[in-house]
Amino acid sequence: MDAAEPAPDQNGQPVDVFIIGGGINGCGIARDAAGRGLSVTLAEMNDLASATSSASTKLFHGGLRYLEFFEFRLVREALREREVLLRAMPHISWPMRFVLPYASDMRFESDTPTSRLMTLFMPWMKGRRPAWLIRLGLFLYDNLGGREILPGASSIRLPGTAEGAPLDDRFVKAFEYSDCWVQDSRLVVLNARDAANRGARIMPRTRVVSAERTSGLWSIHLRHADGATETVQARALVNAGGPWVSDVIQHTLKINSRESIRLVRGSHIVTRRLYDHDKCYFFQGTDGRIIFAIPYEDDFTLIGTTDNDHPDPDVPPVCTKEEADYLRNFANGYFKADIRPEDIVWTYSGVRPLYDDGASSATAATREYVLSLDENGAPLLNVFGGKITTYRRLAEAAMARLLPASFPGAPGAWTGSTSLPGGAFPVDGAAALAEGLRRDYPFLTAAWARRLVRTYGTEARAMLGDAKDAGDLGQDFGATLTAAEIDWLMRQEWARTAEDVLWRRTKLGLHLGADAVARIEAYMAG
Repeated sequence: MDAAEPAPDQNGQPVDVFIIGGGINGCGIARDAAGRGLSVTLAEMNDLASATSSASTKLFHGGLRYLEFFEFRLVREALREREVLLRAMPHISWPMRFVLPYASDMRFESDTPTSRLMTLFMPWMKGRRPAWLIRLGLFLYDNLGGREILPGASSIRLPGTAEGAPLDDRFVKAFEYSDCWVQDSRLVVLNARDAANRGARIMPRTRVVSAERTSGLWSIHLRHADGATETVQARALVNAGGPWVSDVIQHTLKINSRESIRLVRGSHIVTRRLYDHDKCYFFQGTDGRIIFAIPYEDDFTLIGTTDNDHPDPDVPPVCTKEEADYLRNFANGYFKADIRPEDIVWTYSGVRPLYDDGASSATAATREYVLSLDENGAPLLNVFGGKITTYRRLAEAAMARLLPASFPGAPGAWTGSTSLPGGAFPVDGAAALAEGLRRDYPFLTAAWARRLVRTYGTEARAMLGDAKDAGDLGQDFGATLTAAEIDWLMRQEWARTAEDVLWRRTKLGLHLGADAVARIEAYMAG
């Protein structure tokens, strides 16, 4: 059975776990539960990863700035996870070095615990970050979670180096440390793929209309994209609705709850490529905030993110002109050559559903996840917040909350040592895998082979099949996208529209124009 085909129902029997939400938390929980032998059904009202999980800054990182908020547990857990995740998915995640240019006038955000301590004990600093404090933060970052793969932090002098070449001459010194890149929406789809391979039923474009407890079970009423309706019964319900988690509690489940989320919009701009090396920059602003400038899709630079409160999950988030100007001006304080409005080729924005801890600003709101278990009848687990880096640990924690009372005989945790589909090769093996593809498929260019490995890993061969030349892959849509790849995405990864293919399963939308999009839509409709 292909992954994108729905699993058969449970012979009319209740499923063990029903999950609302097809973002990274929902799909991560589905994979974990299915791998423990539980029967699982997941419903997502849109495409998989269609909201927050495809609009992140696309980093597996510990969260260096969270140290200023004394979020040591969160940072430690995220740091430990980086290398676990690298081993599980070396095709869609890889190490990166981050360059933090230093100047003596750099300042803290004014409402962090660290800034308040500095103001109390070193008032003459007037909010500035001393170099020794940054070195201390990087020392903690290197040692809180333990490292086996990633190199530690170091100091570099910028004049005459590739790292210093694009920066303003006032930056002479920088710190460098390690974190990781991840293709966020592919991470979601591969978790859903693995869940389906283990027996889960994954249903994108399926809305949960309502759900209620009846006779010790949940009755969940669904409406599919074609208008068909269905009712599924489940022993336990997981609400991983992301930005809609509170809406699900109040309006879909009709349950009163004092727990809520804070919606924070993070906007990004993508520009033409701004520099020639493959390292990222970590920029600190005069307002105490930080942004990243990251090499993106070979030809571009990704800059983000903002932190602004967002009023309503049903209002689509967009990068406003003010946010784009803020990010440009922020980066222009570091780069020699100014980024102009016409240099921006794409913008995107996502809403992060953070647990509402009453923080005074969106930036200060906690990134910790909160799992709330309601056992007033059939169990309901509500998932608040979370970071993409800690999604696997969140899924384990969700199972730890559900299993003891509801599924006491289920096996223990397993995802920490198991690769995602296509990821069963060494962390440093992507280049060798691409070289092997070119040997066996000589018509592939180096860039094409690299893209396929960074998208599908070892499964690239299954997608290419027995093709002897590019013509065997069917229609060519440009930017190395062929009919064979689209067929794979429709059959294996639930893709139904050109947007699914070009902006979530890949980012080839950056390279293709409107004519190509129309041809892709026509092909998929046929």
